[in-house]
Order: sequence, then structure tokens, then C-alpha cells
Amino acid sequence: MLPLNRIHLNGLRAVETVARLGSLRAAAAELGVTIGAVSQQVSRTEAALGQHLFHRKADGMELTPKGAEIAPLLRGGFAQLAAAVARADPARGDLLTISVAPILASRWLIWQLPDFQVAHPGVKVRLDADTALVDPGSSDVDLCIRVGRGGYADVRAERLFPQRAVPVCTPGLAARIHTPADLAHVPIIREPRPMFGWEVWLAPLGLTPDILGDGPEFSDASLCLDAAISGAGVFLAFEVVAEHALARGALVALPPGMVETGLSYWLITAKDRSPSPAEQSFRRWLKARLATSGFAP
Repeated sequence: MLPLNRIHLNGLRAVETVARLGSLRAAAAELGVTIGAVSQQVSRTEAALGQHLFHRKADGMELTPKGAEIAPLLRGGFAQLAAAVARADPARGDLLTISVAPILASRWLIWQLPDFQVAHPGVKVRLDADTALVDPGSSDVDLCIRVGRGGYADVRAERLFPQRAVPVCTPGLAARIHTPADLAHVPIIREPRPMFGWEVWLAPLGLTPDILGDGPEFSDASLCLDAAISGAGVFLAFEVVAEHALARGALVALPPGMVETGLSYWLITAKDRSPSPAEQSFRRWLKARLATSGFAP
């Protein structure tokens, strides 16, 4: 008898889910069964294997050394099974699900997608606007576009291009700003939890954020960009999301121009499965479109 034949697949699935989520409750919610059922499946699997895979603790389930050894293998195996089932599902067809931050989706990607649909009419694109790093290997998401410093674990991450930032405002307001020091005399639009601060643009000029004037505050970068378009002040925007407004003249970039923030844009795909034809087509199209827009690695 093959070793796998004596282990129930549902038990292995319960072990993988608990290992990934860290608790019986979270695993039960994902699997759609009771906490007791998950606990029993894990215990039966441990008994069949002849060793414990988890330490039971009050605040959750902690992997034993052996559990930590096999958890990534189970995760990859179930990712492959999920991919196989998805590709065999006629209802899915060539559906491509892309997870992308809401502001990047609405300010850049949504304006580019018609070009992709013309080139690939058989691929149906579904955008999932989210900021959390979704694992394409254990979800219905095919790929993600994220901003960060890299070092993402258990996924395949391809650096697309560096993030750059520049202050933007309406042409009328820009006429009042002759040097960076003039930012002390115009409204500065602020975001409470920005991805980067004004120091990334001011420091190379020998200035600090202390020189900045007062101004309105909005809860996210998309609102801040709209406020800048309305003439409410100057906003330190990242280049890719301001591109459309800059191209049509609604906003202008203040000199001396763009600076790199130290972050980059990344294409995140599953580590343990081969990309589908739709994923491959989107990757090629995305890199070409970025190059056309001037966003190069």
C-alpha cells in the first residue's frame, strides 16, 4: 500500500488549513465545518502518521518541528490540486483574477485594461481591489500587484519597477510655486497614514517637512489626489497613480521632479504551480504596457 493511501485527504487538508491559519476556529470557518470536526481530522491524521504535528495552546495551534517540515509541502500540494480543479472547471473558462490595491486599480490599471481585452478577448478579467497580500497558491486569486520592499515569503515575486513620488497640483496653483521653499505658503494635502513621507522628496534638496504649510487631510491617497485635482493644495503622489491626471493636464508635477521612495511594485504569483496561459498573457502585456508608460525596472 502506498503511504498516501492510509491517510485521508480531508485530514491532510485540515492539517494544512490549521497550519496556515494558526487556529482551529479559523480553519473551521474556511472549510465550512465545525471546530470539533477539524480537531478530529487533525487528531486522526496525527495518529495515522504516528506523531504530533501541533502543540495545542490556549491562543491557537503551534506547529511542532515535524509539522513545520511538512506544512509547506501540504500547502504546495493542495495549491496544485486547486489549480488542476480550476483549470478543469468549464464554468471558470479563462477567468483571470487579479488582486491589486484599490488606488492602483482605479487610477492606473482600469485605464489600461481595455488594451488587454482587445489583445486577449477570450480572457475575462476580474479585479479584486484589496491591500492585503493574498497568496495566489491558496486562494482563487491568480496574481497580485503589490507595493513594498520585497522579501515576500512562500510566493514568487517579480520586481516590476521602482516607486517614484512627486508633488502635484493644478497648473494654477503651480504658478505660485517657484522654488521648493514656496511650499511653506500653499496648502499641503495630507494623508494620515502615508506609504512614505515628504522627507523622501525634500531631503535631497536639503529641506525638511517642517517647512510645509498647513492644509486639508483626507483618509486615503485616492481622496488626496482628487483634492489636488480640485485645486485644494499640493499632494505628494506616487507617479503611477497620478499618471492619468498628469497626462491630461489636470495636474502638473513640481520641479525638480520625481524621486524614488525605496519601495517597488511587484507581481506576485503562486510559488508551487505553473502559470496558466491567461496569467502568462497578462504578465507579458503588463510588462510591455508599463514600459510604454515609462515605468521600467
